[in-house]
Amino acid sequence: MNDQHIEDIISALYDMIQDARALPLGADKCILERDKVLDMLDEIIAQLPAELKQSRTIVESRNELIGQARREAEGIVRQAQQKAKELVAEEAIYQEARRQCQEMVIKTQGRIADLRKASNDYMDDALRRTQEAIAQSLAEVKDTRAKFRALTEAQENRSTEAAETEN
Repeated sequence: MNDQHIEDIISALYDMIQDARALPLGADKCILERDKVLDMLDEIIAQLPAELKQSRTIVESRNELIGQARREAEGIVRQAQQKAKELVAEEAIYQEARRQCQEMVIKTQGRIADLRKASNDYMDDALRRTQEAIAQSLAEVKDTRAKFRALTEAQENRSTEAAETEN
């Protein structure tokens, strides 16, 4: 069962409940293998940290992308500064070099801003999808657990009523 994803396990739980035999006189109640259902729920709980790890990986890749853009920008700025120093010999050349350097810095800053925005948008979207998947999985687990508890209580109530009827 370790190879299944959370969605597959929840789908299997849903199918198990859907296909379970109905209790006599209780069409909305069914019999399930408790150990099997509990094992599936344990597997879901065990896989949730993997979803969180994936989120962390996305954050790390975003930070690496920003760091790479920053290093690239610093390299471009250094190149521009070096080029400007080489062109200092004549005033006209110096002025042109300075203008080009500033232009490169502005372009680099614009590129950094674009990369930062793109990585932030990507990160926000990935985290949103992960959050939705985790929330949906958690909601499904809670719903299944509530149904399971209700079923268990109903079975216990029937057992108690049957015992009282016999007495």
